[in-house]
Amino acid sequence: MRNALLAAAASALLAACAAGPSGPVEIPEGAAVADLYIVDCLLPGQVRQLGNSTYLTPRRPTRTTAQDCRLRGGEYVAFDRADYKTALKVWLPAAEAGDADAQNSVGEIFERGLGTEPNYAVAVLWFERAAKQGHKGAQFNLGTLYETGKGVPQDKAMALNWYRQAWGLAEDQLVYKSDAEEALMAQAEENVALQAENVTLAEQMAQARAEREKARAEAAAARAEADAAIADAATPAPAPAPAAPAPVTPAEPLVDGGLVSIGADTAEPGAAVSKDGRDYGRYYALVIGNGSYQFLDDLQTPASDVDKIARLLSDKYGFAVQVLKNTSDVGVLRALNQLNEVLQENDNLLIYYAGYGNRRPVGAYEAGYWLPVNAEPPPNDTFWVPTEQVSSHLARLPARRIMVVTDSTFAGLLADNPAFLLASGREALLSDAYIGLRFPNKSRLLLTSGQDFPLASERDPGTSVFANAFISALQDNEAVITGPALFLSMLDLLDESLPGLDPEFKAIKRAGDEVGEFYFVAR
Repeated sequence: MRNALLAAAASALLAACAAGPSGPVEIPEGAAVADLYIVDCLLPGQVRQLGNSTYLTPRRPTRTTAQDCRLRGGEYVAFDRADYKTALKVWLPAAEAGDADAQNSVGEIFERGLGTEPNYAVAVLWFERAAKQGHKGAQFNLGTLYETGKGVPQDKAMALNWYRQAWGLAEDQLVYKSDAEEALMAQAEENVALQAENVTLAEQMAQARAEREKARAEAAAARAEADAAIADAATPAPAPAPAAPAPVTPAEPLVDGGLVSIGADTAEPGAAVSKDGRDYGRYYALVIGNGSYQFLDDLQTPASDVDKIARLLSDKYGFAVQVLKNTSDVGVLRALNQLNEVLQENDNLLIYYAGYGNRRPVGAYEAGYWLPVNAEPPPNDTFWVPTEQVSSHLARLPARRIMVVTDSTFAGLLADNPAFLLASGREALLSDAYIGLRFPNKSRLLLTSGQDFPLASERDPGTSVFANAFISALQDNEAVITGPALFLSMLDLLDESLPGLDPEFKAIKRAGDEVGEFYFVAR
């Protein structure tokens, strides 16, 4: 049975480029994808009056759709994911003037490194400037760089410190002190190992120095003998010229992420959810299932999966759900963009996508795409939806908590979630202390299957293995389950022996994440 399943999966992947059209796709009249892309926009200054004087404020950088930028009289360059200079032109003046949001954006541009190698060292400098002003996003970004050792020495204790500041906690308020101590102990062990290496190195250097001295003494004795034998011809050997210093390699130019966002049809507002004295806010879901493709092989699972997920989210968790089936690139982007008219500051948004995806290297970076039903086979990506556009829209949306769950691929500027650095085990991730720690902050989280299309379950060919694990984990919950705890529950249910299935739980960077969390609150 398994061999048949794997053969079918391989056949679907190979045939995706050869399948014929499956029917017309309805695209709204007059819709333009470029208008729905998020761009780095430089808005005109505002005319203000102080006493009898009238003055014009400096131009203001922002991220918004190309259409909105035009309507507001702004200046922008069309979305170009391979050129960071256009974004730097928008954000750098405000960053140099001390604006913390702009400083964080500049840091993310250098961290991204599209089209060339990222410059993490420069990113750290800009993140530090914003972090010292209390910018939570920059503090989170710094924590991720210290945790991974990019641009700075790897230091998990320092990473915890920056995460702590993003949570607004004093030094003695770390909830999981054992984990902080464990990180400090690990750092101490690294330091001891480094010191041991330094001792060994010092011994080796001392031995080499002694050997050089011995050789120098022997050479001097030989020269003295030669001088005695041929006194008038003795000429001391010239001292060797000092070695030229190694040339300094200039830093390579950096590239911009060019992230962008998009919108959705209005769902009916749900009632705010409260539990254990906490107001979790209202819950919305945009559930997208693409299965009937025009130019690729059809997928059997998305249509039934999104129906099951929509019912579960609505009935058990009180989500207001909008379902999009077999939609075009315009439909996906328009749906994302229209969420701006629905969501408020304390709201929660879940985006679920099932369908084809694709990944491509762009310089040192991997770009990801969702393939709408009008997508053409590779290499023609005209109608593909860049996942960086999805990320950019998340940054623009006002909701406090957003989680993207994708039974497909999702590439972009991602980071390990600090939850697993702080808390070990599912129980800790469900504790009241953990929920309270991350409750006030914004979150932009990603749970992905890590594969390029949904893989059908052996037991139920109409449901994908990833969707089945997602549904089962939510059905089993009877209280509050956090995003990372949900991920761990799904791992228990997934058959990891299936090829290509590499689930991940990440934070989406450059989308406004501030070390927050996402909570599923069962009725």
